[in-house]
Amino acid sequence: MAAASRFSSAACLLSLLLLLPLAPAPSHAAKPSSSSPSSSVVFQLQGNVYPTGHYYVTVNIGEPAKPYFLDVDTGSDLTWLQCDAPCQSCNKVPHPLYKPTKSKLVPCADPLCTALLGSQSSNNKCPAPQQCDYKIKYADTSSSLGVLVTETFTLTLKNSSRVGRSLTFGCGYDQQVGKNGAVQTATDGLLGLGRGSVSLVSQLKQQGVTKNVLGHCLSKNGGGFLYFGDDIVSTSRATWVPMARTTSGNYYSPGSATLYLDKRSLGVTPMEVVFDSGSTYTYFAAQPYQATVSALQSGLSKSLKQVSDPSLPLCWKGLKMFRSVADVKNDFKSLFLSFSKNAFLEIAPENYLIVTTNGNVCLGILDGSAAKLSFNIIGDITMQDQLVIYDNEKGKLGWIRGSCSVGAKSIISSFTWFLLTFQLLTHPLQNWLYHY
Repeated sequence: MAAASRFSSAACLLSLLLLLPLAPAPSHAAKPSSSSPSSSVVFQLQGNVYPTGHYYVTVNIGEPAKPYFLDVDTGSDLTWLQCDAPCQSCNKVPHPLYKPTKSKLVPCADPLCTALLGSQSSNNKCPAPQQCDYKIKYADTSSSLGVLVTETFTLTLKNSSRVGRSLTFGCGYDQQVGKNGAVQTATDGLLGLGRGSVSLVSQLKQQGVTKNVLGHCLSKNGGGFLYFGDDIVSTSRATWVPMARTTSGNYYSPGSATLYLDKRSLGVTPMEVVFDSGSTYTYFAAQPYQATVSALQSGLSKSLKQVSDPSLPLCWKGLKMFRSVADVKNDFKSLFLSFSKNAFLEIAPENYLIVTTNGNVCLGILDGSAAKLSFNIIGDITMQDQLVIYDNEKGKLGWIRGSCSVGAKSIISSFTWFLLTFQLLTHPLQNWLYHY
């Protein structure tokens, strides 16, 4: 779902027959490999909630390997790059466009093609058997049209070694985001980490590289880290909830929750919740959104006045410019989501407010009904400085509050030190250290 909850599927396939020379290609379905034991892959995160609006990683793709910036999105399955196939409509990106060759095409009969097209809402079929065409449409009206290809991804393991694996992703040759060529985007594409089989973490599981577990730690100061695998941190102190089925798609959901402000129920019906790192802000459906806004406004001091700010819809100014959320913590209380089995997710003021360049404080919880959402999204702002774990092996989601300022390089260079530091920051009296 990136950007305003941004991902949903759509039909409308367009053949690449006139754009890319065709040739029969072998099946690129992922096959289990026993050549190496399951390890963990670690990425350094860049970006922030404000003003960048997203977190991204650098991924090395191709032979020879070339760097690309990919927006991290747990709300969608397909990883894709803008590419020269040739490009029909592409935006300005940080790196030269990826250029595929005909030998990299994934045929329509490939299981990953079948899974991708089958996950979309309409009856999608391949226009030509030699290739797998797709179109992904997002809730913010943007879209990616392309063809599936395979290419070598060079990945850094936790022991600093590197491994190359052939993975399937989308070669997007028609991106509809703003006017053609007029938008300068901060990333080259998207890293899809959803629950489907075409997700990169699912493919790495099939190839025996990592377990189908991923986690991210988004720093409120910018940056952080992302990992695939189950041996980066001990999660014995995490709050765990079973993954639940959603009525709106195969998203990462901890199920329904009751909403509280400062431990007082806001009296709304249970909320269906989805965790989505591709959404900058958190989105509540109409009823919980209105209840949240009303409850927050009723507790504000007279020194705070509502003001218009281009950053977000609902903002306040003070007697002087605010420098950080800490300046207004006496006016804003923590929200809580209560899930089954007494599992709580605290949403502290710093997890739902931003301070803009104008010195105003703004609400980072948005009205999901304006984006035509039927569920509630926990976005990046609410997941800041929490280690969030998506365990597809055991079908559960977990979170641990703590500083995410330590980067991937620190994890790789001093693995034991990172474990101890993160655990002391979250639970000082607990020894979470794994012993190797």
